[in-house]
Amino acid sequence: MASDGPSNVIDPSIFEYLKSHGEEEIEVGDKLHQITSALNRHISTCQGFLSRIHSTPSSKLSPLLKQVEDDGIKPEVEKVGELAQFASNYPYYKYNHKWTRSIQNVVTTILLTGWLGGLGTESRPGEVGRLLTIEEVGELLKVPVNLKDKDAFHITIEEYILALTELTEELSRLSMNSVTMGDIDLTVRISSFIKDLFAGFQLLNLKNDIVRKRVDAVKYHVKKVEDVIYDLTLRNLIPKSETSS
Repeated sequence: MASDGPSNVIDPSIFEYLKSHGEEEIEVGDKLHQITSALNRHISTCQGFLSRIHSTPSSKLSPLLKQVEDDGIKPEVEKVGELAQFASNYPYYKYNHKWTRSIQNVVTTILLTGWLGGLGTESRPGEVGRLLTIEEVGELLKVPVNLKDKDAFHITIEEYILALTELTEELSRLSMNSVTMGDIDLTVRISSFIKDLFAGFQLLNLKNDIVRKRVDAVKYHVKKVEDVIYDLTLRNLIPKSETSS
């Protein structure tokens, strides 16, 4: 005989709650995908402009860097601003995996452009060999960096370090192409910079496995440039004093 006691049916409001929050996550994810896809297109455009540095003598880089800034980096800045405004409405570490690689690529384009002498200001003109700090990158992108006391969009230390490893890889390639363009001074400057950067990396106590492996790989970029310098020295194309600087 059926019991007349209270039913054990689960409260349907539980599933209504799960449904509404599940739908919200899907909507947030879709919006983030839309923004990052647009950002990635701007990144590809910027990287395309920057790829021309490998066939452009440093004496003729100024017009190219101007194009990079106007048609590459400015659109990146605008789209990062849109991403930051939207993403800051939601828990940072719940969604940051959706954009962290894109942000790393944006930072890399900025660091490379700055190193080549672009992104100068009235107070500080651009100069070859300049390494922008994470604070300067954040200021350019108009977003905070390394936030600790607020759950909002920001540039992380890890993203900056990973971008530095990408910078060394791109510069090691440029060091070889600079030789073919007859710009040996740039090759020497790149060699000194990459070695100094790698030495600085050794001072860091890296806990993130991905970051540690990428930083460790910089030694191969150092070796690639050292081989170029060694070959140039054997051919007496650069003074030996410069190779030890």
